Amino acid sequence: MQVWAIANQKGGVGKTTTTLCLARGLAQDGRRVLLVDLDPHASLTRAFSVPADPPPAGTHDLFVGSGASLAALARRTDVPGLEMVAAQPALATLERRSSAQPGLGLALGRALHAVHASYDEVLLDCPPTLGLLMVNALAAADRLVVPTQTDPLALHGLADMLRTAAMVERSRRRPLTQHVLPTLYDRRTRSGVQSLEQLHAQYEGRVWPSAVPMDTRLRDAQALTTEAGAGGRGVEAYGRALEWLLAQDQSSQRRAA
Repeated sequence: MQVWAIANQKGGVGKTTTTLCLARGLAQDGRRVLLVDLDPHASLTRAFSVPADPPPAGTHDLFVGSGASLAALARRTDVPGLEMVAAQPALATLERRSSAQPGLGLALGRALHAVHASYDEVLLDCPPTLGLLMVNALAAADRLVVPTQTDPLALHGLADMLRTAAMVERSRRRPLTQHVLPTLYDRRTRSGVQSLEQLHAQYEGRVWPSAVPMDTRLRDAQALTTEAGAGGRGVEAYGRALEWLLAQDQSSQRRAA
C-alpha cells in the first residue's frame, strides 16, 4: 500500500481537485483506492454529497479514542474501486487537544497500518495549514504531491511547503518522495509563463514537465465523483500527470535495483 499526501500550505491551488483526479485515475487503472479527507473545510466530503448535518462519521473519530477504524469509516463511491472517509468541522478542534492528549501525532499512521492489506493506494487530502493534521499526513505518507498555482505568490507557498516536508522527513528518518504539480496554468499571462519557467528551473526533477491548464469544468467537483466523470483538457492533463508520477516510481525502483 502506498500513501500519498496531497498538500500545500497555501489554499486555492487546486488541492482537492488534484486529489480527486489522481484518485479516479488510480481506480480506473484497477487499483483499490481510499480517499481520506483531513481538511476541516471538508471540500472533498461535500464533493461526494455527504450531508453536513448531522456530522458524518469520519476522520475526526480516528483522533478521539473512539476505537473507529478506517475500514469502518470508509464509504463506497460511485467510482468502482474508490472509497472515501469523510471529514468533519470538529477536526479544527484537534490542535487544542493535542497538548493534553499525547499520541495524536501518530494516530493517522496507526490507522493506516491497520488497513495496509485492504488498499493499493491511499490519498490524503490535507488542510492548507501547517498543524497536527498536516504533520500526521506527512509522517505517514510515502510520497508528497504539492499542487501549486503558477503565479509568484504561490511559489512562496511552495517553498514553505517543501521546507516543512524536509523537516518532517528528517524527524521520521525515512525518505519522503516529493513531487510538484503546476496547476491553474494560464499561458495567456506573462506571470503564468514566467512562474512555470521558474518552477522548472528551481525544482528541476521534482516538477511535472507540463501543467494543468485553467479549465472551468474542473470547478464541478461533483462531476469527478461519478463513474462517468468529467471531461475536458484539465482532466486529460491530470491523466498525463498521473502517468508521470507512476513513471517516477518505476525509475526509483530501477535505481534501487
